[in-house]
Amino acid sequence: MNTDVIGRLVEIVRERKSNPKDDSYTCKLLEAGENKLVKKLGEENAEFIRSLIKESDGAVAGEAADIIYHMIVALEYRGVPFEDVVGVLEERFGKPGIRK
Repeated sequence: MNTDVIGRLVEIVRERKSNPKDDSYTCKLLEAGENKLVKKLGEENAEFIRSLIKESDGAVAGEAADIIYHMIVALEYRGVPFEDVVGVLEERFGKPGIRK
């Protein structure tokens, strides 16, 4: 599995936050603020859930990708590094109930 794409996506979102571009959807989300980001995440989660029930595996993967993208944008907006999320996941592997 190639997870480098997540790191590249995080870098691009950070770059857009630091150097906004007029035609960037990411910049529009970051500028729209917290309410828009919360709404978008809710919409994307609902679409993902619907796709689990009614759609193809490809559609499910596409909706999951949308959630990951919007989550990264929301984290960057809030100032929470994605690396912190990865750190929490890594810590959980050492706790009972989590299989390695």
